[in-house]
Amino acid sequence: MNEVKRVGVVGAGVMGAGLAENAALDGIDVVLVDIGEVQLNACRQRIEQSMRFAKMFRTAPRERPALEAREAIKKISFVTEYAALEGCDFIVENTTEKWDVKKAAYHSLSESISGKTVIAANTSCFSITRLGGLIPNPERLLGIHFMNPVPMKDTVEMIRGHWTSEETIEFARTFLAQIGKSGILVNDAPGFVSNRVLMLTINEAIMVLQDGVSTAADVDNIFKKCFEHKMGPLETADLIGLDTILYSIEVLHESFGDSKYRPAPLLKRMVHAGLLGQKAGAGFYNYGGKKK
Repeated sequence: MNEVKRVGVVGAGVMGAGLAENAALDGIDVVLVDIGEVQLNACRQRIEQSMRFAKMFRTAPRERPALEAREAIKKISFVTEYAALEGCDFIVENTTEKWDVKKAAYHSLSESISGKTVIAANTSCFSITRLGGLIPNPERLLGIHFMNPVPMKDTVEMIRGHWTSEETIEFARTFLAQIGKSGILVNDAPGFVSNRVLMLTINEAIMVLQDGVSTAADVDNIFKKCFEHKMGPLETADLIGLDTILYSIEVLHESFGDSKYRPAPLLKRMVHAGLLGQKAGAGFYNYGGKKK
C-alpha cells in the first residue's frame, strides 16, 4: 500500500501537537486543524520549542533521517477550516473526550473529505464502533491510541471497531512505520486495554491520597521503586491532564454502569479548581504555576 504523503490532524492540544511534530520531522506534510488562531498559535510555539530537542530523543529507527526543525515546521499548515483536510491520505482525530465535541468533529469530517479517507480516532475511552456510526463507510475508521509525549513513544494501541477493514488496519500500520512506531492491535471496548486498566489505577491512587493514606510523592515512589515503573500514577495523571482523566473515567462509568469507575471526589475538585497538571502549571505537583 502507498505511503502517507499528507496527514490531517484534528485538534491542536498536547496530543495533536506531538503528532504533527512527529510526522513533520519524518517528512510528511501535515494539515493541523483547530477552532481558532489562539489555539493554533499556542500549538505552533509548543511544536517549535519541542523540535529544537527532538533529534536527541528519537529512539526508533527510520528509513529517512529527521528533517531539521526549520524545515520540518514548514511542513505543517495551521488552519481553522475542515475543508483544508481534503486531499489528506490519512486523518487523526484528537478532539476533547466529550461526546458532543466528537460528534461535531465527525460531522465536519464527513462533509469535508472523501468517503474513502482513512480516519484514526486518537481517543482515550470512546468505543470505535460508536464513533464509526457517525460517518459514512465506517470500515475506514480505526482507533489509534497514541501515548504522550507522542514523538518519544514508539508503540501505540490500535483498536479494531466492528466495521474496521483489514485494509484500514494495514494502511494505519504503514503510516505508523513512517513515523517510527508499531502498533498492538486489540478489539473494541470502552477504554480498550490501556485506559480501562490505567484510569482505574489513577483513580484509586487519587482515592488513596484523598483518604490520607499517603502523600502524592510516596504513592508514586511505591510504583517507581517497588515495581520499577518509570512514573507513578499521580505523575502520570499530571502528564495526561486531570481534565482528560476525569472525562475518560466518566466515559467508562457511563459505558459500563459499574460503580468501580466512579470518579474520585478529589479529582473532580482539582479539575474544577483548574489544577489540571503540567499543562496548567500545577496538579498533584507544582510546575511553577498556581499553588494547590
